[in-house]
Amino acid sequence: MIRSLLAGKAPSQLILQVTDACNARCPQCGMRAGNPFLRTHMPAETVRRLIDRAAANGVRILSFTGGEPLLRWEELAGLIRHATDRGIVHTRTGTNGFLFARSGRSGAAFEVDRVADALAGSGLRTFWISLDSTDAALHESSRGLPGVVEGIAKALPLFHARGLYPSANLGITRLLTRETLHLDGTADPEEFRSAYRDGFREFFRHAAALGFTIANACYPMSDDTVGEPSRAAYRALSADAVVGFRPAERVLLFRALSDAVASSRDRIRIFTPRCSLLSLARRHSGRRDAGFPCRGGREFLFIAATGETAYPCGYRGDEPLGSYGDLPGGAGTAAGECRDCDWECFRDPSELLGPVLELRRRPLRLLARLRNDPEFLALFKEDLRYAGACGFFSGRRPPDYARMTPFGRHVSR
Repeated sequence: MIRSLLAGKAPSQLILQVTDACNARCPQCGMRAGNPFLRTHMPAETVRRLIDRAAANGVRILSFTGGEPLLRWEELAGLIRHATDRGIVHTRTGTNGFLFARSGRSGAAFEVDRVADALAGSGLRTFWISLDSTDAALHESSRGLPGVVEGIAKALPLFHARGLYPSANLGITRLLTRETLHLDGTADPEEFRSAYRDGFREFFRHAAALGFTIANACYPMSDDTVGEPSRAAYRALSADAVVGFRPAERVLLFRALSDAVASSRDRIRIFTPRCSLLSLARRHSGRRDAGFPCRGGREFLFIAATGETAYPCGYRGDEPLGSYGDLPGGAGTAAGECRDCDWECFRDPSELLGPVLELRRRPLRLLARLRNDPEFLALFKEDLRYAGACGFFSGRRPPDYARMTPFGRHVSR
């Protein structure tokens, strides 16, 4: 995606929800096991048809999401191979790690070997594994997956040996550390920010110690940030207090994460762009026009597991764009500028893509804007330089720590 940005191309991204079934019970996701809704998966023949159409439309990034995609890992690997064979090289998928939680069972190592062989052989470019806390017991109890952290540590070398470097996918909740943190009327905001800053730094250290070489942060998604749950086509949002951060807390949260990213970039490849965190903090401070609008519904589209209807994103379920196969050139036509949610899959690339599109379409407007916002410009340029040092976060390449070292020497306050 970032290579496309530097080449001045809009990196068309399509997210396919291949299943909305999940076998975990984590409170931060509405798709968790036990929630009362009809669970389904997208038939393989439908996925292949959508892949063929996406390839013909020039889609560069194709994500297979859930639910839990690895519930059908053999089928999934075949679909990723189909996309690779059609010329879509930037393929992505992930897991909550349930297969790795079986590491103590007979035959479990053989099963993980088979999964690693299948995914690495499919041409998969990015593979994420959920890790939500610095405390293994806290993560496992929240997810309902005892033993999963130890299993992840055992699985990572198997993937590395096959040339696939998984990313630690941090779902930001109040379970980041053993201490549950809130900002109430008596709390010091700087103490809140400092506590989360330390928690994020510890998370990056923890992920690297487990064997991860890449990390990414998923911002908390609660009902209050995306409207009523019935509006969403994607059920990965929750009313649970564990993700229910108030606007003032979100401002401090995003600033704390930016601080931690700045001081941890030499330790592990962190995709999370600081320019995006700046825009999110500003927006939750009340600046509704902060940052660049989401490209959901234009370059980026989402298709739910229930059919072939395209949506601007998973959270604008009341704005169907029609069947993906009927969209001219596979492009969306969503109207207006949206900044309503914090879904990092669309928000982060939109912030990185925004200046490039402005430069191509309205260069004088962009120059005036960046001249008046040197903080954003500095972070944007730093994010791009860091991406280059990280090999553009390719999950098929090992890290080059020598190139990353200069980026972790300062601590932003």
